[in-house]
Amino acid sequence: MLALGAHGEDLKDVEYGRAGKYSLRLDLHIPDGAGPFAAVILVHGGGWIVGDKTNDVQPLFAPLSDAGFAWFSISYRLAGDVVRNPLGTALKLGSAENDVRRAVVFVKQHATEYRVNPNKIALIGLSAGGQLGAMAALQPGPDGAVQGMVAFYTPTDLASLARTSSMIPENIREAVEGTVFDDILMAGLKEFSPIQHVTANSPPFLLIHGSDDNLVPFAQSERFREKLVAVGVPCELIRVEGGGHGVVAWQAARITSYQAPMVRWLKQTLGQK
Repeated sequence: MLALGAHGEDLKDVEYGRAGKYSLRLDLHIPDGAGPFAAVILVHGGGWIVGDKTNDVQPLFAPLSDAGFAWFSISYRLAGDVVRNPLGTALKLGSAENDVRRAVVFVKQHATEYRVNPNKIALIGLSAGGQLGAMAALQPGPDGAVQGMVAFYTPTDLASLARTSSMIPENIREAVEGTVFDDILMAGLKEFSPIQHVTANSPPFLLIHGSDDNLVPFAQSERFREKLVAVGVPCELIRVEGGGHGVVAWQAARITSYQAPMVRWLKQTLGQK
């Protein structure tokens, strides 16, 4: 057990679980004070095959820390090459989803130690991490419920994206189209598509998406919002004008307009003063 004092703490590479020989780790920040604090769990992007828990989400650390949130930025099991083996990648997404669920349970189990309120936890996922976080929020498993989900430029309909994405070469798309592999792939991608798992019991969502995203179309967030609102789930969509794909690129372009409304939404949704 870690012994954290009442002062703010920053720790790196805390193990939150194991998957075979793979060590699942997180970095964390705990604010000054007695707490308990509302907490945010960050899930990096990287197309399910690359990315890390520090560099890819770094622009979010300061606004979350300044707003008084505890945050936990997690690693998870990465999949194979989505271009050369799209079926294998699709079938491995469930492992990464389970890692996110495990991280939520870990934070709740260590709530007293980390001075966080286990009933005030939100997920923030970026791109592929948004898909993983959304699936964990929509299908939480035992003791894994969260109170909100912030999804940055998230692929919410993987089957639709696979039909149109420039990330998948046309010759590969043509090779499997109309075959049994096409049916299996599409079924798998639908199973891991957040838009397929929306219910009236889903937690509130905040969607943040760049207007100029050429990897995940803005329309993915629009359709997902429509699905949530149709069943009565609170959902807001922030359109980041001029934003491409990635908060690191936004930071380089000095695009920070999303930060204040994100913090306001988290405070309102989690009841953070």
